[in-house]
Amino acid sequence: MSELSPASVEASLWSDIRDSIRGSRRDYTTGSIGRAILVLAVPMVLEMLMQSVFEVADIYFVGRLGADAVAGVGLSASLIILVFAIGLGLAMAAAAVVARRMGEKDHEGAAHSAAQAILASVAVSIPIGIAGAWYAPELLALMGASASVIEIGTGYTAVLFGSNITIILLFLINSIFRGAGDAASAMRALWMANLLNIALDPIFIFGLGPVPAMGATGAAVATAIGRSVGVAYQLKILFGGTGNLKLALRHFGIDRALIARLLRISGPGMLQYLVGTASWMALMRIMAEFGSEALAGYTIGIRVIVFALLPSWGVSNAAATMVGQNLGALKPDRAERSVWICVVVDAVFLGLLGLLIIVANKPIMELFSSDPEVIRIGSRALWIMALSFPIWAVGMITVQAFNGAGDTTTPTWINLGAYWIIQIPLAWYMAIPLGMGPTGVFIVIGIAQVVLAIIGVVLFRKGIWKRKVV
Repeated sequence: MSELSPASVEASLWSDIRDSIRGSRRDYTTGSIGRAILVLAVPMVLEMLMQSVFEVADIYFVGRLGADAVAGVGLSASLIILVFAIGLGLAMAAAAVVARRMGEKDHEGAAHSAAQAILASVAVSIPIGIAGAWYAPELLALMGASASVIEIGTGYTAVLFGSNITIILLFLINSIFRGAGDAASAMRALWMANLLNIALDPIFIFGLGPVPAMGATGAAVATAIGRSVGVAYQLKILFGGTGNLKLALRHFGIDRALIARLLRISGPGMLQYLVGTASWMALMRIMAEFGSEALAGYTIGIRVIVFALLPSWGVSNAAATMVGQNLGALKPDRAERSVWICVVVDAVFLGLLGLLIIVANKPIMELFSSDPEVIRIGSRALWIMALSFPIWAVGMITVQAFNGAGDTTTPTWINLGAYWIIQIPLAWYMAIPLGMGPTGVFIVIGIAQVVLAIIGVVLFRKGIWKRKVV
């Protein structure tokens, strides 16, 4: 058999990428593992890229209203972490169960599981929305907001909490899409929601035509409308049957046992997110000891790192879907091979990207700041953290593989060990008692990723996740 020419290989590659963006029904339990990962990962990367664009655009428009408006939005974002944790926890559980049912070729069971997850999300979001909207001023005061920040930020916080159902459903249904192998629908839903939000932001914040200027509250209104449209699109796909999964009203008959199982799986997932978030907040508190320049340099550096890691999140989510569906198809060896392929590909990619950041760390920082001290500290943060980039790939993908198998407890313990037992105490000790300052924090971030990767690999190789029942 003659080998394919480079031109035909390239044409096939681009064909797969186009199919992945358009959306196509594929069986991820057979055929080429590499092609399956590519088709899953591309739309997932694009989906998360748009999420970052949305966050930057939101703060860009609010920033024109002054420091108090930005402070109000920032504090509200800290308060909404609880909602994000609930949404992500339920999303992890739903994705794992749906992927398992799809791998078993039980499409009816997958649809029923998705519907029950939606019911659970609605039930959880209603009391959060009522309480958050009603006590918005008190919540801001609890976070230490000044009187002027409370006055400006109350409307934003109330609308954000009041519409939290759209946040949770957007997370959840996109995870259902990914679990069903329909990453393209998830990508389109988030792009639709966030592009609409970006378009509506200036209209509701500054006022246009019959729409009055609403200030910071307008940003929350624009976000709520954008996410609502995104959720409406998701439901259209689910009920219309144009994706990989088709829901009907019969699937929404309350199944208490399944809802309880979903909540049991999601609990550690929520804790998993809160553990990671709290650890980064703790590092911010340590960095604040060294002044505003250090804090600014670290903040910019972390934003750059997060953007650089976006493709890795796409690959790790693809690995999770491959694990879930192939365990459902009783192909644990294929699931394991998929994870190791993702690890190798992602480690090579992040290694090259890390090298680029090490070489260009100062020019990168100069794009965001003109302050010499901010640039100096941020540049150091970038190249030190970039040194461990290949290790980040190993940890991210092995940990996400557990989530894909429905084992959300193991990653929670891994995160607790790497971040709370190692990272936070060691960062404080190296930065302050040892006198290493911000550099000590940057070094410890890399050390924590090494610890996380080692634990992740050791536990993954034990293979207990292959016997997880969901």
